[in-house]
Amino acid sequence: MRPINIIFKLLVLFIAAMMIPSCAVNPVTGKRQLALITEDQEIAMGKEYDPQVVATFGEYKDEDLLAFIQQKGTEMGKISHRPDLTYHFRILDSPVVNAFAVPGGYLYFTRGILAQFSNEAELIGVLGHEMGHVTARHTVSQQSKQQLGQLLLIGGMVASETFRDFAPYAMQGMQLLFLKYSRDAERESDKLGVEYASKIQYDPQQMANFFNTLSKMNATEGPGGVPTFLSTHPDPGDRYRNVSTRAEQWKEKLDNDEWLIKEDSYLRMIEGMVYGEDPRQGFEENNVFYHPELKFRFPKPSGWMLVNSPSQVQMAPEGGEALIVFTLAEQKSAEAAAENALSALQLKPVESQQTKVNGMPAVATVSERVSQDQQTGQEQTIRVLSYFIEYGDRVYVFHGVSTPEGFNTHLRNFEATFTSFNRLTDSSKLNKQPQRIRLQKVKQTGTLATALSSMGVAKDQMEELALLNNLELTDQVQAGKTLKVIGQ
Repeated sequence: MRPINIIFKLLVLFIAAMMIPSCAVNPVTGKRQLALITEDQEIAMGKEYDPQVVATFGEYKDEDLLAFIQQKGTEMGKISHRPDLTYHFRILDSPVVNAFAVPGGYLYFTRGILAQFSNEAELIGVLGHEMGHVTARHTVSQQSKQQLGQLLLIGGMVASETFRDFAPYAMQGMQLLFLKYSRDAERESDKLGVEYASKIQYDPQQMANFFNTLSKMNATEGPGGVPTFLSTHPDPGDRYRNVSTRAEQWKEKLDNDEWLIKEDSYLRMIEGMVYGEDPRQGFEENNVFYHPELKFRFPKPSGWMLVNSPSQVQMAPEGGEALIVFTLAEQKSAEAAAENALSALQLKPVESQQTKVNGMPAVATVSERVSQDQQTGQEQTIRVLSYFIEYGDRVYVFHGVSTPEGFNTHLRNFEATFTSFNRLTDSSKLNKQPQRIRLQKVKQTGTLATALSSMGVAKDQMEELALLNNLELTDQVQAGKTLKVIGQ
């Protein structure tokens, strides 16, 4: 959870986009297709989405790696089917293995997928695949098929749809970015990825190899509702074989003297990259949430799930009948933050009082909202306990949300969490550091399992590291080969 400004602009953007249908020529197929969005609107849409994506996931700072992706992506863009489009690239601070594109030429790679690549050619292949979604206008096609009302039907990450308005504001439009592509769209992007990678001289077979690695991974959604690559890019089943076949065809067609793979240069670029969850941005331990950077802590109700994202922390019981949201206010005083939040969330105040939380000035409110369920048409009421706490130069906000019937049942959990918000002074928590990608060379030829064991890797980590290196534990590795391991 990080201090960021969230602005909800997508609704206005989609109203502008829902115009009278027209036909446009698809840049890849050369055929006319139904299009609700012009190219200018597509580019404008990408500009609107980009800050929302960055605000939602956070941006991972690695200037050298980003410069490499930008350089290769720009080179690839020039030989693509949309050479006049300006392409933009971002590295997102998420451990989930995913890459995606939005309309207008914006392409995103999580640090999770960048850590999983073992060479430049794998990265280039996936870059080509995502660029294919843009050049073939798959991203625009997705958006054109959506109804405007969908923007209002996106629920919280861990709670009931009853409380969906308390989900992160930036996430309100993210579902539209993660709609699954059709199998035809996936096949077309695979085809384009092979073509684009081949034309800038990278070995396209590596793209097939990486998809094979992905098929071994869990395709369920990642932490915080962030989808993985396979949950947003459904596997057609014979993908590896099809990509391999196309790779061989392009190799024969271009007949290059050399096909680039570049393993060592890529591994050097990602050495030191944060791996997995970054505790500097907040972590849970023994039912307590700690934030070393912002220096606070608070307990989590026992048995509740917790999801930490850049914009907020959410907690909910398994049944989703209640929700706690913790976030930051833009205002500088608890009073101003309370007034703004009640207005923005259309909450009617029932009671309000000034108080203190562990010596910090605070405002506590109880409020309600009556709204109409969009699916059933019935009225529904929610009751909210909110605390606005001044700490340092920021105001921290808790919302405890439930139905009126369940409010008293959950009130004890709400109050216990909110009133226990406190300064973090424990040096062991303040100094907690993330795991990072480290490189080690194999000293003696043998199996991967033997090599990892000689490097001090614990048995329960070996399967994970085998996958990280795109190998099996029984594979032979030669002396001198560089492997990715995890350390601080």
